[in-house]
Amino acid sequence: MMAYFPFFVFVGMLVLTYLQIIDAQGIGVCYGKNGNDLPSTIDVVSLYKANNITKMKTYDPISETLPALKGSEIEVILDIPNSQLQSLGDPQQADNWVTSNVVNYVQQVKIKYINVGNEVSPVNNATSQFVPFLLPALTNVQQSITKSSLQDQVKVTTAIETGLLATTYPPPQSAFREDTIGFIKPIIELLKQNNAPLQANIYPYFGYIGDPVHVTLPYALFTQEQPDPSGYPNLFDAMLDSVYYAIDKAIGENNIEIVVSESGWPSEGGLGATVENAATFYTKLIEHAKSNNGTLHRPGKPIQTYLFAMFDENLKIGAETEKHFGVFHPNKTQKYNITF
Repeated sequence: MMAYFPFFVFVGMLVLTYLQIIDAQGIGVCYGKNGNDLPSTIDVVSLYKANNITKMKTYDPISETLPALKGSEIEVILDIPNSQLQSLGDPQQADNWVTSNVVNYVQQVKIKYINVGNEVSPVNNATSQFVPFLLPALTNVQQSITKSSLQDQVKVTTAIETGLLATTYPPPQSAFREDTIGFIKPIIELLKQNNAPLQANIYPYFGYIGDPVHVTLPYALFTQEQPDPSGYPNLFDAMLDSVYYAIDKAIGENNIEIVVSESGWPSEGGLGATVENAATFYTKLIEHAKSNNGTLHRPGKPIQTYLFAMFDENLKIGAETEKHFGVFHPNKTQKYNITF
């Protein structure tokens, strides 16, 4: 017998489904402030809204950004920098941080994730000193979120880089390095216990410049016409699935989702860094992330993705390319013709 639904219930279900699809497919953009020529935070929030950018990852100091986000309906990742991890090993400090930056704003700001630490790794000389502090900080922030009854609304996670992997190709053979498994496995298990995703920074650009002989530019830019010998149509999917396969090997069968917390292509400053290549990458990435194709290992759903970054940041240190990842100029004009 066919069940009967009142018309308004049916319409409501359709609207809810539509909103869920829109939420899943929204593309985020990372908002960094490492420049001396950037617009005000209020203007940046307005720029997100004017361009239909519905998700933001914001970096420290978030205290400047949270007030500007009130009532904006922009979904937010709050980033806790590595320099604060040691202090959050104190449960009281974690409580204070959550109260100041989450509890005090969550009624007016759509806080989705707290990203505790960025690319902390025992094999990365730039971040290895933070390794002892990451898991305690994650644990304490999670406990504070739970005590605030926000565990279903705000997920606590961390962002990794692919340097934790021993092999990345072909993706099914990927695994975490033996000297990193003791570090990453309890973190993944904590995320699984709390139904939280893992965040990963996926940069095909660095894969390309690291081995341009074997990694072709079209493969990195989503423009290669035929899949590679492993069956992957592009480097982004291969890199993302390599992390999924490594997680599978570390903890067995799981349903942990990966949020691509950063991905981008520079417009100048190094090999392959041109406006044309960057425009192609960002355009193709947005199309791919919003499709229902997923990856070979996780097919059939959109990929939560955050473009890096909103602006060129002229004060960033490191390679010259680090200053040229913006999709907007500091004067708020688009560098590329991107539809978000």
